[in-house]
Amino acid sequence: MRRVHGFEFEDQAWCPAALRDPATAYLRFVVEKSGQAHYLAEKLAPFVRETGATEWIDLGSGGGGPVVAVARALSELGLPVRVRLTDLYPHADAFARLAAEAPETVRYEAEPVDAADVPASQRGLRTLFNVFHHFRPELARRVLQNAVDARAPVAVFELVERSVPSVLGMFATPLPVALSMPFLRPFRWTQLLFTYVIPLIPLLVIWDGVVSCLRVYSPAELEELVASLDAPDYEFEVGRLPLGRFPVQATYLIGRPVGD
Repeated sequence: MRRVHGFEFEDQAWCPAALRDPATAYLRFVVEKSGQAHYLAEKLAPFVRETGATEWIDLGSGGGGPVVAVARALSELGLPVRVRLTDLYPHADAFARLAAEAPETVRYEAEPVDAADVPASQRGLRTLFNVFHHFRPELARRVLQNAVDARAPVAVFELVERSVPSVLGMFATPLPVALSMPFLRPFRWTQLLFTYVIPLIPLLVIWDGVVSCLRVYSPAELEELVASLDAPDYEFEVGRLPLGRFPVQATYLIGRPVGD
């Protein structure tokens, strides 16, 4: 399947928080409850041990994203890390709640942070979970080049893939969205209204989920992006990661400077 950079509602500044925030909270909920975070943590563990990358800057965190669950799974492996949540459209309420639940692990930025222009003060491993597909190739290249120029390690993970099973699976999401909505935090009554009465949230999740599958970069396309960078003293690893019994695989890109 060819990569198609379609329209996602969550990308739009005008998308109401009453729709965007529950949708991103649902994605975090799924990763936490499915156990997928443990597979990501197992992949990252050797990298963290070797590089000592225990300070993370999570870019495009959404409602908290998979990163908090991954950090928790790494802690269970004896590798505690500290995560700073950031986003171009910060979900401040969700960030504050996660930081209050795990103050030793989670911090956050309430102001917008551009993944292609990360402030020099934000130092550490740059993580991007389920967000890299939001960037068109030129912007994706700038995001990676910005990390290279800052000599910052970077880890990109996508938990959907550009495949027929992954696309078809998105049409099964209304039921889990309906079942999980009362348990998503922070809770607002509007998320019940827009799930059970006017089902805009399930429709948004389906649409953005399908488009996300079509947008995801394949390993070959990630290799092309890496090859286009000015990064003579930086090394990358690109591949796919099985997610246990799930019918799809994660795609990953991990990079770090060499010679320091």
